[in-house]
Amino acid sequence: ETSPYLLQHVENPVDWQPWGEEALALARAQDRPILLSIGYAACHWCHVMAHESFEDEETAAFMNKHFINIKVDREERPDLDSIYMQAVVAITGQGGWPMTMFLTPDGRPFYGGTYFPPTPRFGMPSFMQLMEGIVRAWTTQRDEVEHSAGDIAGHLGRSIALDGQGAILDEAIFTKTAEQLLNSFDNERGGFGQAPKFPPSMTLEFLLRLHYQHGDKPALHMVEKTLQKMAYGGIYDQLGGGFARYSTDANWLVPHFEKMLYDNALLSRVYLHAYQVTGKPLYRRIVEETLDFVLQDMRHKSGGFYSSYDADSEGVEGKFYTWSAAEIRGVLGDEDAVLFMRYYDVSERGNWEGTNILNVPRAPEEVAHAANLELDEMNERLAAAKEKLVQVRAQRIWPGLDDKVLTAWNGLMLASFAEAGLVLNRPDYTQAAVENAAFLYETMRSDGKEGAGNGRLLRTWKAGSRAKYNAYLEDYAYLADGLLALYQNTFDEQWFNWARELAEIMLSHFLDEENGGFFDTSDDHEALLHRPKDVQDNATPSANAMAAHVLLKLGLYTGDANYWDVAETAVSGLYGPMVQYPSAFAHWLCAAAFIMSKPQEVAIIGQPNDADVQALLAAVLRTYRPDLVVAVGESGDAVALLADREQIDDRATAYVCRQFVCQLPVTNAADLEMQLMKL
Repeated sequence: ETSPYLLQHVENPVDWQPWGEEALALARAQDRPILLSIGYAACHWCHVMAHESFEDEETAAFMNKHFINIKVDREERPDLDSIYMQAVVAITGQGGWPMTMFLTPDGRPFYGGTYFPPTPRFGMPSFMQLMEGIVRAWTTQRDEVEHSAGDIAGHLGRSIALDGQGAILDEAIFTKTAEQLLNSFDNERGGFGQAPKFPPSMTLEFLLRLHYQHGDKPALHMVEKTLQKMAYGGIYDQLGGGFARYSTDANWLVPHFEKMLYDNALLSRVYLHAYQVTGKPLYRRIVEETLDFVLQDMRHKSGGFYSSYDADSEGVEGKFYTWSAAEIRGVLGDEDAVLFMRYYDVSERGNWEGTNILNVPRAPEEVAHAANLELDEMNERLAAAKEKLVQVRAQRIWPGLDDKVLTAWNGLMLASFAEAGLVLNRPDYTQAAVENAAFLYETMRSDGKEGAGNGRLLRTWKAGSRAKYNAYLEDYAYLADGLLALYQNTFDEQWFNWARELAEIMLSHFLDEENGGFFDTSDDHEALLHRPKDVQDNATPSANAMAAHVLLKLGLYTGDANYWDVAETAVSGLYGPMVQYPSAFAHWLCAAAFIMSKPQEVAIIGQPNDADVQALLAAVLRTYRPDLVVAVGESGDAVALLADREQIDDRATAYVCRQFVCQLPVTNAADLEMQLMKL
């Protein structure tokens, strides 16, 4: 096994086995129930339960005697995670990790939960009491267990129909969803609802679309309030850049300290778009600090991005990130420490469990005024102080790194680097995106020996090993989206061609022809209880919604109506859920906004690196335009949008079209900008 999470359990006295036919056959042969434990490397409570129970000799002996024990890394096997998490929620009403499931030998769940303590507490039985009860039920009430397993499996197997009762997309959907989001918005602290607060990346992206298309000022207010509160909160690493998974409190102060690649990909992109809309330097700074952190600390030399950093170091949550007042003074000296401590909320008492999480509770201008400093002077002194503290912190024992590379999450980060490289004029970001795409092409495509067909994607890779596991819908959809973002930066048609190839595989192997949308697993995937099909946003965007985004854009680039029709049918099929649960369907709402905007197509005839082409591109891409696709090249290139179009007077020439109606071709940026504004 290559999963860092699985390898963390190698020394357990539990006889763990990976999910596979060998373990399942053993359960059937011995007629023993399966104890399935699902988690991930950066999960704090997974570590707690491992220490309390799986490292305990008595507990392990009981597990080994009565169960076939299987460990799964949810990041490697999102199919298993989805199926059995659905079961946990059906059984208990809530989910989370670690996930603890009890299955019949044929894999049907009959009971489960999440974390269980070693002694009864929190209103929960101990893990040992739970297992004893399961063993009693298995041996004395087998018929009831089998009946329960059958009921749960039947519930899980119902496919979600994206029928929408014939709904037609209309502007009313945006009015209704904006009102709902405004009602749940925390106007004082940003975000939605109460603690714990998760960064609402997809919802913020939708609100930016709403502001763009309808001039919705409350939508922009919700975005800005949330982004500012997070940027100044403890959820953001004020020294090293990057965001933690979520905040345990409503003020964004106390994070769950693990850092996930996908959060930093999604949030850097939202901040980038907010920067495009507002021009505020704060948002640009957060984008650059976050992407610089990823380049420095989450990137393999071959170009792939790692998965996560743990919350804990030296067995203590957050120890790597927190500071005492004495430590700050020891590094900075008294004078600089006074300013730093005032700005970053550091005190002798601490703001969390006797120590300090760096955050910025007061406006920078207010702190500068109180310190009798000009803002620029204060920022220079703080930057120098931060540099010293970063160097000291680097000498600490680091949180555990999950250094596996996942195709889907790399696709999200690829999109962020590609777009940021273009918007911020950062060639190093563009280069990181190109190297990442090249790495994924060379490493994460099957040669036919790993189960998937030749050219099909694989899910996971770790240095020193081959990539493995058939890829899932999210791997195809996220990567295709990242490749289209990279094409719209470099206009290298190899990335466009690969994105289209991935879309064709989605249509051939993942499409749910009966109910619309896509399954999470391919038609030639390992047979499980059922083919999962998750249409909601979770920590990452709905893979179904992302697939719709990709197909809509490809429909415009290629003129292939099938791409657009499949996507539009899926989007309109979720009209009801989008209105009812906008936060859970925000990425679908972005797709609906794209459709309703009647997106613009811009074809620029010329070589991407020519000065006159660059001038036209600046007019197109300088501002936030989520309702637009742009292609650059010659009329004979692979992108159909360029076909049958010529230069005027041997100059780079732009053609702007919308809904089968085209403007006159133009050769200068001012005219192009006027056309885009008119449309």
